[in-house]
Amino acid sequence: MEGLVITPNEADEKLPKSAGRSCEAVGVKNSLRLRFLAALGAHEYFSPEMWRAAFTELVATASLLFTLTSSIISCLESGEVDPKLLVPIVVFVIAFLFLLVTVPLSGGHMSLVFTFIAALKGVITFARASIYILAQCIGSILGFLIIKTVMDQNAAQKYSLGGCTIKGSGSTSGVGTQTALMVEFACTFVVLFVGVTVAFDKRRCKELGLAMVCAVVAGAMALAVFVSITVTGRVGYAGVGLNPARC
Repeated sequence: MEGLVITPNEADEKLPKSAGRSCEAVGVKNSLRLRFLAALGAHEYFSPEMWRAAFTELVATASLLFTLTSSIISCLESGEVDPKLLVPIVVFVIAFLFLLVTVPLSGGHMSLVFTFIAALKGVITFARASIYILAQCIGSILGFLIIKTVMDQNAAQKYSLGGCTIKGSGSTSGVGTQTALMVEFACTFVVLFVGVTVAFDKRRCKELGLAMVCAVVAGAMALAVFVSITVTGRVGYAGVGLNPARC
C-alpha cells in the first residue's frame, strides 16, 4: 500500500501541462477582472450610502435648477433700471445655501461637469459618478418640468425656461452657436478651476473650512453667470448654464 501513495508534488507533476496553464490563465483573468471592478468602484453599487447620496443629488439638482432659474428670470423681469446687477447676488446666495447643505451629504456636485471632473481626479469612483450623473439628469428634467408648469407662458417662451436659446429671432433672440460655446467653455473653466483648486483639495478644505469653501465656489458661479449675461447682452440668454443637463 505504501508503494501506491502519491505525494502532492508527484501529483502535480502527473497533471497535464495544458491543464496547469489553463488554470493559471483563469486565475490571471479573474485577477484582472477583480482589479478592473475595484478600479471602477463597482462595490459601491451595493452600498446604501451611495444610493442615498445619489438621491440627494437628484433632489438637490431639481431644487437648485428650479430655484436658480426662476430667481434669475424674476430678477430680469423685475423692472429695475439694471436688473442684471441683482443676478450675481441671487446666484451667490442660492448656490452658497445649497452647497452648504449638500456637500456633507453627497459632495454637493449638482452638475454633470463637477461629477465628471471629480471622477477623473479620483475624488469619487466612476461607479458613483455614473449614478450621480443619472440622478442629476433626472433631477434636471424634474426641475424644468416644475418650472414649465408654474411659470407664466410668456416668460417661459422669452427665456426658454432659463435654458440656452441658440439663434432665436426677434426680441427673444439668443446667442449664436459659437458665442454660446465660447461663453460656456470660458465660464465653466473658471468655476472648475476654482472647484478643483479649492473644493477637491482636502488640505485646502480643512484649512478654509466648509463655509469658506462653499462661499468661494458660489462666488465663482455668481461671477460666471453675471459675466455671461453682461457680455452677451441678449434677452433670450439667461446666463451660462455651467451644467450640460440644463440645456
